[in-house]
Amino acid sequence: MSLLRARVHTMRHEADGIVSVEFRPATAGVSFPAFAAGSHIDLHLSNGLVRSYSLCNPCSDSGRYVVGVLNDRNSRGGSRFVHQQLRVGQVIDISAPRNNFELHEDAPKSVLVAGGIGVTPIFCMLQRLVALGRPVELVYCARTRKEAAFVEPITALAAEAKVPVTWHFDDEQGGPPKLAQLLEGRGTDSHLYCCGPTPMLDAFEKAGEQLGYANAHIERFATVVVESPVETHGFEAVCEKSGTTVPVPGGKSILDALIDAGLNPDHSCKEGVCGACETPVLDFDGELDHQDGILTKIERQSGKTMMICVSRCTGKRLVLDV
Repeated sequence: MSLLRARVHTMRHEADGIVSVEFRPATAGVSFPAFAAGSHIDLHLSNGLVRSYSLCNPCSDSGRYVVGVLNDRNSRGGSRFVHQQLRVGQVIDISAPRNNFELHEDAPKSVLVAGGIGVTPIFCMLQRLVALGRPVELVYCARTRKEAAFVEPITALAAEAKVPVTWHFDDEQGGPPKLAQLLEGRGTDSHLYCCGPTPMLDAFEKAGEQLGYANAHIERFATVVVESPVETHGFEAVCEKSGTTVPVPGGKSILDALIDAGLNPDHSCKEGVCGACETPVLDFDGELDHQDGILTKIERQSGKTMMICVSRCTGKRLVLDV
């Protein structure tokens, strides 16, 4: 996977614990690839970590990428490094944008739901829909006003474009939002998008099912913790394109097994959240044990694709288009 050299152009305090980082090309005469609303990039940090962050600037921008980074108290080194070590002028490698959270720009109506730092892709989507003149509504939730990023530009944009906005701050309203109440009556042909912490996403999915919204889309920042159908065991990964059969022992990911066997599948985060290692599935025994934070329930049930960095097969044989 080819990488881009990017220079930190600006860093700005956006809210308590949140900074925005603007990157521009570090190589003269080289432009960043265009991106669509909902896209993210991977930062290859000098401490060896790779972390994915959503782009929050308008996708009409050329020549820059802007991400928002929360200094997560449970950070394993990524966000902490950005806040404490990354500085203006430094040059790092980044990936080209990828999009696992696609915006349906022609939807009759779009309802955008942001929770905390999940506002980053939602803000990008809002700017895009306003630019297109499409019907859109925003629901923005955070624990406190001080922890809500981009409030001023969102307020200004919403006022100018007459976008309805519902603000919910837990400390002012007695607890987390009741999404089933906030989202009812939006029309079954609407497309709803939510990005935020896991409990909010789970509540959003449940509300969507209760209200009969077929077009409900989410983006997670972490893998879904699910109980595996069986204990982790070994199986064979048949790589159709390369003509190779690779044993995948218990305790080792498919991705690592393929790399150890001399193959070079696309990958980045190794945590099931970036989508770089998504691989078509041609056949399998047993069931697919999905552990990623990207695929929808319908995509999981289809058995046609998987994230090989975290997901497995419960049978003895898995055939991949790799």
